Amino acid sequence: MYRQKGVVDMAIDTEAIRQHIRGILEALGDDPDREGLKETPERVARMYEEVFEGMQYSNHEIAQMFCKTFSEDMDFEKTDRDMVLVKDIEIFSYCEHHLALMYDMKVSVAYIPNGKFIGLSKIARIADMVGKRLQLQERIGADIAEIMQEILGSEDVAVVIEGTHSCMTARGIKKGAATTKTYTLRGAFREDKLLQMRLDS
Repeated sequence: MYRQKGVVDMAIDTEAIRQHIRGILEALGDDPDREGLKETPERVARMYEEVFEGMQYSNHEIAQMFCKTFSEDMDFEKTDRDMVLVKDIEIFSYCEHHLALMYDMKVSVAYIPNGKFIGLSKIARIADMVGKRLQLQERIGADIAEIMQEILGSEDVAVVIEGTHSCMTARGIKKGAATTKTYTLRGAFREDKLLQMRLDS
């Protein structure tokens, strides 16, 4: 299970989800046995198993899943700041505060190679799996950066995320045009202003 300290490992319990969704429908004052809702608890349980898949794995386990890298005989001078940047990886996630959808999310991941490269599709898979947790946008960036650092053996990683939060657009303040942008900067990206500028270019 995706865990912070003290959380016990376990698989997603779809039967418990089904029962609790039925209880929520009843608490809302609806009849879970009516035609339109009879199969809703089962559908939601299957959906949660899919969209929260990432909760079953730690960051280290995700790094192990997607750790295939390759090396090239290229001499990267530290001052050259050669950078790999993958932009606009589309993901979604769910806010841990309201279980509300975070959508229209675009993730950009950059790193400075330290003798290793990772396949571009692996970066997208990492971002996708990290999003499939109860999350905060800030933590998504931190989790992706941590996984990339482990795989690449490089401290120099940056993650930029822009997304829309339905806990702001569909409830509460209801500001439909509001987006949130977060920057997770590690290693050289923390201090090097040129690298930071290239992230938004």
